[in-house]
Amino acid sequence: MLDVNCRQLRFIDTHTGGEPTRVLIDAPTELCSGSPEEVRQRLADQQDWLRQACILPPRGNEIIVGAIVTPAWRPSSDAGVVFFNNVGYLGMCGHGTIGVAVALHGIGRLPLGPFQFDTPVGMVRGELLSAARASFENVPARLYQTDVTLRIEGREITGHIAWGGNWFFLVEQHGEELEPARIPRLTALCQRIAEELRRSGITGEGNAWIDHIELLGPPSDPARADSRNFVLCPGGEFDRSPCGTGTSAKLAWMAASGLLPPHTPMRQESIIGSIFTASYRPCDDNPHAIVPTIEGEAYLTAEGKLVFDPEDPFCLGIAHE
Repeated sequence: MLDVNCRQLRFIDTHTGGEPTRVLIDAPTELCSGSPEEVRQRLADQQDWLRQACILPPRGNEIIVGAIVTPAWRPSSDAGVVFFNNVGYLGMCGHGTIGVAVALHGIGRLPLGPFQFDTPVGMVRGELLSAARASFENVPARLYQTDVTLRIEGREITGHIAWGGNWFFLVEQHGEELEPARIPRLTALCQRIAEELRRSGITGEGNAWIDHIELLGPPSDPARADSRNFVLCPGGEFDRSPCGTGTSAKLAWMAASGLLPPHTPMRQESIIGSIFTASYRPCDDNPHAIVPTIEGEAYLTAEGKLVFDPEDPFCLGIAHE
């Protein structure tokens, strides 16, 4: 329910490799107290108006990922961050992490150099390399299951299930060209894969919903990148960036399959041509996991205040158009 005393909310918009992030600054204290997981649960259970009002029409659109900045949970951290999108809340967001770092630097709250964010799935360390470039060490990623075969429209599609901060179904042999002109076709295929996963009861660890589908393929130019992906997010939109958590999940699969040695850079290209540079190291606490590092660029695109008028019939966003 909207607090009528909260008539305005400061925001900073960024994009990371083409994927937008709306960073919410100075949200009401009562919404942001506690750990990031507690904040996420409170928002989901009691204050979901904030998510809907900030990123759904008429103020936003289905592409935007939101990030609410909270006070740091750990004494050593710079801030807490909770990510969300047009349908719910995310455990982690790679492009969003870079976007938040660049946004906080842009308003003087984060200097160049090392930073640390608390997220609902764990602590994330990073480094702000310039006003528009950052790297971060993601939460540990792991391969959960390989060679999971689905039957879709008379053909078999085999993929791998991996965790990179969110759950992914990674598909190599999909028979499609990963080209921008084919985005509608790629979106439809990923939607059918997601539907079949749900219909078949195939999940991540602990019956977790596999909410991201990632198609893998060759780069548009081998001189610029090592591979290309197409990622469908849970809200039905594709990721314009190479997807930080998706790249982390891919690294976990490559590491477990012996396809990429530790500390070896891999350039991951998105469907629109933006690039993340990624690598990994072994995880000290879990021999079956890796710790990915993702590096990319983000840019400020807007800054202002969102206005909430209780008399506005669409003040809390339009959930279904």
